[in-house]
Formats: sequence, C-alpha cells, structure tokens
Amino acid sequence: MKIEAYYDDTYPSVKEQKAFEKNIFNKTHRTDSEIALLEGLTVVYKSSIDLYFYVIGSSYENELMLMAVLNCLFDSLSQMLRKNVEKRALLENMEGLFLAVDEIVDGGVILESDPQQVVHRVALRGEDVPLTEQTVSQV
Repeated sequence: MKIEAYYDDTYPSVKEQKAFEKNIFNKTHRTDSEIALLEGLTVVYKSSIDLYFYVIGSSYENELMLMAVLNCLFDSLSQMLRKNVEKRALLENMEGLFLAVDEIVDGGVILESDPQQVVHRVALRGEDVPLTEQTVSQV
C-alpha cells in the first residue's frame, strides 16, 4: 500500500516517481536507522509491522523537523487506530489517514507537529458529516 504526495516537480512523471520510491525502499527497508541521504534529499522513515512511513525533504531541510512530522503522523495514526498500526487497520481507516496528513502538512508546509491536536482536529472533522449523509439516529 502506498500513499504519496509530491509538493514540487522534482519527479514530474509517474515513471520517475515510481523509480524514486523503489530506490528509497531498496535502500531503507533492511536498515534500522531512521535517516538517509538519497539523490540529494533527506529521507526520514519508520516502519511498523507491514507499513513503511517516509517523510522526504531537500538536503537543506532540518532533519529534526522532518522527524517531528513523521513522528506526529505515526503517533496520530497510532492513537486513531488504538495502537494497531498495520495495513489492514489503516485500509479500513483511510479517511482518517488523509485527514491527519491534511492537518499536518499543506502544500509541503508544516502546519502541526502535535499528535494530540491532530487527533482532536481529525475527530472534529469526522463529525462534520453533511446532514444529507447522516442516518436518522445521527440527526
């Protein structure tokens, strides 16, 4: 399973993106470290059971800020999924994942790094179901 967001034209075509992602995975999936420099980019990553999470920035980006984003995403998902961060649980809660990413970054700009705030905002946005999509008991 792969969720990706590219915020610039470093890899403009899907073919280039796939090659880059394959290269990153091949370089990182067997190591225990949390950071790598690859193709002039700073890559921070974390794995959990059958998932790999990556946050990538330019070589000029602060590694601690990139790691803060990664930890915020992982910790937010961990709370939302009740510490069951694995592929099946994530697939069943894909909307929550997208909302969390949307709360953490916007267009590549870091908005939030506190997982408690992210989880709270995702819960609020999840409650904003349009009246036409609500069941009678919800209304």
